[in-house]
Parts: sequence; C-alpha cells; structure tokens
Amino acid sequence: MSKNKTVRFLNGKVSFLFDRRAIKVFAIAAITTAIIFIISTGIGDMKISPLSVIKVFFCGGTQMEQLVVTSLRLPRIIVALMVGMSLAVAGAILQGMIRNPLASPDILGITGGAAVAVVGFLAFFSDENNALTVSIKWMPLAAFIGAGVIAILVYILAWKNGVSPFRLVLIGIGVSALMQALTTLMMILGPIYRASQANIWITGTVNGTTWDNVKILVPISVILVMIALFMTRDMNIQELGDDIATGVGSHVQRQRIFFLVISAALIGVSVAFAGGIGFVGLMAPHMARRLVGSSFEALLPVSALIGGILVMLADLVGRTLFSPLEVPAGIFTSAIGAPYFIYLLFRTRNS
Repeated sequence: MSKNKTVRFLNGKVSFLFDRRAIKVFAIAAITTAIIFIISTGIGDMKISPLSVIKVFFCGGTQMEQLVVTSLRLPRIIVALMVGMSLAVAGAILQGMIRNPLASPDILGITGGAAVAVVGFLAFFSDENNALTVSIKWMPLAAFIGAGVIAILVYILAWKNGVSPFRLVLIGIGVSALMQALTTLMMILGPIYRASQANIWITGTVNGTTWDNVKILVPISVILVMIALFMTRDMNIQELGDDIATGVGSHVQRQRIFFLVISAALIGVSVAFAGGIGFVGLMAPHMARRLVGSSFEALLPVSALIGGILVMLADLVGRTLFSPLEVPAGIFTSAIGAPYFIYLLFRTRNS
C-alpha cells in the first residue's frame, strides 16, 4: 500500500500530497491541541473540570462557570491559539522561502517592525486622558505595515547575487536591535501610562484579551493561514532553488513578494493583539519538520498546531505558576527559544 495519500479539491485544480504518517501526526497534534485548550480553560483561581468546561461550550454548566469560561478565559485562550498558529506558519514560510533554518519573524526583525508600528500607534494616537483617539481596529493595519516594511528592507539588504543565509540572519539581528531602540524611543515620547502598558505588551502577553480582539484576529488569521495552505505547492518549488524553480515555470520573485506579504500580515496581526511573543516562529516549524518532513502540505498545518500548543502552554504557565503574579507568555517562549536558536546556529555552522 502506498504511504502517500492525494487529496484534491475544485475538480483537481487544487491538490495536496500527504504522507500517511504525516496524517497520523496531524491527528495526534490536533487532539493534543484540543486537550490543552480544554485544560487551560479550566485552570485558574477557580478550577473547573474538563467535563464542566465542555458543558459550558454547549451552553451548560452553572452561571459562575459560564461567566468565568466565556467572559474571562476563553477569549485569551483563543487568541493564544491563533497567535501561536499565525507565528508558526509565518516562520515556516520564511524558512522555506529563504531556505534558511535560522529564519524566523523575531530574529529577522519583522516582529520588531510590527512592534514599533503598534507602540507608535499607542503613543501618538492617545489623548491627555490616555484614551485612543482612533479605533483599535486600525492597530492590525499599523502592525502589518511595520512588519511588511521591515521584511522587505531585510530582504533587500541581504541581497547580493542571491540571499546568503548567514548574511540574512546577521542583517536581521542588526535590524531587530534597531527596532528595539526605536520601540524604546516611542515609549519615551508617548504618554507614561501607554509606556508602562507597552513595556508589558512588548514581552508578549494575551492578558486582558476581549471578545472584540477575537472578532478581529480570528477571521484575519484563518483567511491568511488558508491562503498559505493553498500555496504549499509553490513553497515546495521555492525550496528547490531559484534555477530549478524558474526552470519549471515558477515566477520566483513574484511568489517571494507574495509570501513576504502573507508572512508580514500573519506577524502583524499576531503582534497587534499579543505583543512580541518570541521564537515560536523558529521552534514550531523545526519541531514539525522533524515529525513530518519538509513537504509544506504537512509541514504548515502541523507547524500551526505546534505553535498554538506552545503559546497556550506558555500562557497557562505564566498565569498559574507564580499566581497571583502573572508572567507574560513571551518570557517562557523566549526562555526556551533562545537556547534552541543557539543550538541551531552551531548545528548549521558545523553542517
């Protein structure tokens, strides 16, 4: 029996080739994601059993359980899941497009660009009463613009008869440092209240998330991830190199710009609502690649689930381990991601 399975849509115009083992891994990752989602919803100052959480999902449970789950916990956990998925997919796209295992949104400075735009948005669109003078719905657009500008800038600066992996990483690290400096400048120039708020947000947190955030984040993230999934065939071709991709009729530069736009949009919307949660876009694709290989048909969905799991777990640990003090989720992802990056750097240099 063949170990591959082909899935076709739109009368064969869109098709995906899956390894049967990858399907099993995806199913396990999906079940794990659902379990962590339910457990996270039930853990807090008021503990709710998994069965009671499921009852609340179906309009059951007590009034107090419904209040705690639907009003306080569910929005932040949904945002944590979607942010993790978005960052993981963006990281997988960047690694495949550039053919660089060290590429990730935060290391290349793209997350920093989105952070500068959002902090600037908070600083310059606040009145003397610390109230925003424009709708918060414009914040994802600001983050997208910041992420997109930096993504294009890094790619242009790294170009020299092609893109060298280490040249890209070094330029990305330099741009990231510049973005951190600009973010600090924005915080100094803005209102004191917004500066303290931005300082916590920059680290990466989903605390204070509301259903208004969910209503904006979820549709945008789902649409962008679906677009990326439908472009997996082109991503696979990109990994073969420019010459081969051009030889089979692929419009390499046009597709790269499109992938950059998708990545920047995913990063921008994530940073807008969860801040600078670091290293998820680096770790999740690598973990997925070890499980299902490098084919993007399997790599992207598994990376998305692993990214969601990482951020949900980081948020769960952050709000329970040091209770009543709440630690931003970004601290835990960075604590794991920084040594993981160093390990990858040494492994890549020695290979």
